[in-house]
Amino acid sequence: MAGLHGLFLMSEIKIERLDENRWIVPPTGGMRVPGMIYSSDKMTGGIGTDESLKQVANVAHLPGIINYSFAMPDMHWGYGFPIGGVAAFDMKEGVISPGGVGYDINCGVRAITTRLSSSDIKGRMDNLVTALFRDIPSGVGSKGDLKLSIKEEKKVLREGARWAVKNGYGFPEDLVTTEDGGKMEGAEPECLSERALERGRAQLGTLGSGNHFLEIEIVEEIFDEKRALAFGLEPDQVVVVIHSGSRGLGYQVCDDFLARMVKHINKLDFPLPDRQLACAYLASHEGKEYYAAMACAANYAWANRQLLMHRTRQTFEKTLGISPRELGMSLLYDVSHNIAKFEEFPVEGKNRKVCIHRKGATRAFPPGHYALPDRYRATGQPVLIPGDMGTGSYILAGAETAFTDTFGSTCHGAGRVMSRSKAIKASKGRSIRSEMAERGVCVMATGKRTLLEEIPEAYKKVDEVVDVVHRAGLSKKVARLRAVGCIKG
Repeated sequence: MAGLHGLFLMSEIKIERLDENRWIVPPTGGMRVPGMIYSSDKMTGGIGTDESLKQVANVAHLPGIINYSFAMPDMHWGYGFPIGGVAAFDMKEGVISPGGVGYDINCGVRAITTRLSSSDIKGRMDNLVTALFRDIPSGVGSKGDLKLSIKEEKKVLREGARWAVKNGYGFPEDLVTTEDGGKMEGAEPECLSERALERGRAQLGTLGSGNHFLEIEIVEEIFDEKRALAFGLEPDQVVVVIHSGSRGLGYQVCDDFLARMVKHINKLDFPLPDRQLACAYLASHEGKEYYAAMACAANYAWANRQLLMHRTRQTFEKTLGISPRELGMSLLYDVSHNIAKFEEFPVEGKNRKVCIHRKGATRAFPPGHYALPDRYRATGQPVLIPGDMGTGSYILAGAETAFTDTFGSTCHGAGRVMSRSKAIKASKGRSIRSEMAERGVCVMATGKRTLLEEIPEAYKKVDEVVDVVHRAGLSKKVARLRAVGCIKG
């Protein structure tokens, strides 16, 4: 590697080191803005080993993009945009791209605190994980016991988590600590295909497959006592972390609109460096329809996580034989990944409304932001960063630097370093469940293949990812949690 500010090549793309945590991709060809990559000396060896660096440069070609095409330290190859990619677009001249949101629209994470400590679940982990695996449908194509009529499904798509609470799946206070109150405005179910609606009717309240999970974790280390207190966190506390999204409905919305936009690529008045970046102007009919459909899928995902939390509460109470008061299960926060939103940020000295794409990235609003509930107005937004199934999670707080530098965005997880097929080859002949047990993690999954695909070494080290965003001031470490139980699809 050249000196601190030297240029060097990675995957045929030049990158220039700006400081300890940032690298620049200088504009070349049709790039309208530079790329900005958040990383570290330890992690730069992984940059350029897949197509993600090229994707950062490709995104910078899109019209109306503001300041930079960003990539967070958990970045890896995705569809069109890299996973870990962030880009903001001008409302008049900019575009909206399904590839900048992703197939699993509003895939996200919620962290739930309890009044339990590790001693309360000692010797009962197997029973608890088995009960959660029994009560919460998981796996590819899994279906729940909630069968929605078309009329009721459309209510879910318009109201999000508010529909779930209104129908007895949780409490009003859950909405207070859900991003955007669990409802995205502008949702229009009439923009969805019959196939998307059909896929959504039977999947509400299901976990899904792949990297989706429900984990029981223990607070192992506190970095910021003041913020931890405000977040309701204390050492040795039991916390539940749920990672899921919009299931088949969101996938179908993405698939449908990508197909529509790809057909119209030749009608665009600018060249695309990659067909996977098929997009539409925000002001166009197609752009508005995609946003309205995406908002439906986002609302479905919030309702889905609300139901998953409700069932988790019930299972804990029944399995442990304790009252709701003793359990004290309370939503710390619910954050979205994979979403495009209209938000205001300072641009060239003025507040400006933009369309911010976060694909595999998390919102990280700072202290004082009007969108935060009173409880977090002084601390900044809780940011939830899960690692691999053998590690656990971090809880951070949003910071001012993210608001000014990355349009209020930070990383979302550990980030893959191995494809699923490579992970399966690497885990051939191994008993992953036994390996996890040796680490002190009780794991259950629908199929053996899921555990093989999700081996810990398939991911970057979440400690290193979190250290980058902490040092860069995008979000500040509050607590580290250790996984002790996990169910996967």
